[in-house]
Amino acid sequence: MEQELLKKIDELDKKTEEIYRSVEKTRKYFLWTLIITALVIVLPLIGLMFVIPQFLNTYTSGMGT
Repeated sequence: MEQELLKKIDELDKKTEEIYRSVEKTRKYFLWTLIITALVIVLPLIGLMFVIPQFLNTYTSGMGT
């Protein structure tokens, strides 16, 4: 009886370790997805903050002359 119980506990421990590894991989995947998504959205917005005023300045100065 005790041997069966120890065997079940070992099996549960192995399954728990496998689940933990899987969860950690998923967490890292979501973290990198978040970082890449933020870069894809934020960097173009920062670039537009510099490009739009320069474009408007060029556009309005071209209309004035």
